[in-house]
Amino acid sequence: MVDFPKATYMYWQKRFDREDPDKELSDKILEIRGSHKDFGYRRIWGELRKQGVKVNKKKVQRLVQRLELQVTSFTRKSRKYSSYKGKVGRISPNRINRRFHTSVPHQKITTDTTEFKYYEVDTKGRMAIKKLYLDPFMDLWNLEIVSYGISPAPLSKSIMDALNEAISVTDDCKYRRTFHSDRGWAYQMKCYGYTLKENKIFQSMSRKGNCYDNAVMENFFGIMKQEMYYGVVYYSFDELKEAIETYIKYYNERRIKKSLGWQSPVEYRMQRLAA
Repeated sequence: MVDFPKATYMYWQKRFDREDPDKELSDKILEIRGSHKDFGYRRIWGELRKQGVKVNKKKVQRLVQRLELQVTSFTRKSRKYSSYKGKVGRISPNRINRRFHTSVPHQKITTDTTEFKYYEVDTKGRMAIKKLYLDPFMDLWNLEIVSYGISPAPLSKSIMDALNEAISVTDDCKYRRTFHSDRGWAYQMKCYGYTLKENKIFQSMSRKGNCYDNAVMENFFGIMKQEMYYGVVYYSFDELKEAIETYIKYYNERRIKKSLGWQSPVEYRMQRLAA
């Protein structure tokens, strides 16, 4: 028999019988995490605000911890892909110079190439490591991926196809556009520079070996791999390609950002252009 005062017993009895006052908010949090598996408490709080729910950020943090919904952070990262092969063509000045923000849609576009790995079983039954390369073009106005190429090797065709699509998408810009990249071999190609010049687009390049000069794209790669790549094993080119395409669509249309007022890139664009 446990010996404690009757008042203490009655107090805890009432506590146990009382309905959870945060049940409705907890249900909303669970619903958000059901649709956005990588939302931490800050982004959940932003989504709640977007839905018109006024709640303290610290309270959301406490409920996320109570519901054990903390996001897994992977510390083991893949080797960073470098497309730099020395000076193989024309080097352009750094026109962006880390001025990533712009108030004009489609005025500043940045690009880069990143590498993914997947596994395939060869004819002898052995597991072989294969690679996939992604070449996205991002609008620095709302951080939207306006075009991209996916290929099994670093191919100029993949980059040029994505470049031409990006030029077409951003053709409505009233000001002269600037396309920024690092000094990778593909961006030094004559056809790449000629295509930009033909469309009256400035070419801009990061300084040699300085990833911070293209920090926005590097940040996108980090977020993307954290949310759909690290901790997952892909067993074919098509499987990984589909996962990347699905994620980019999700990123553009549904993944909210604090810098965009807790809107996705597409939501931000549609609201701003409709105003």
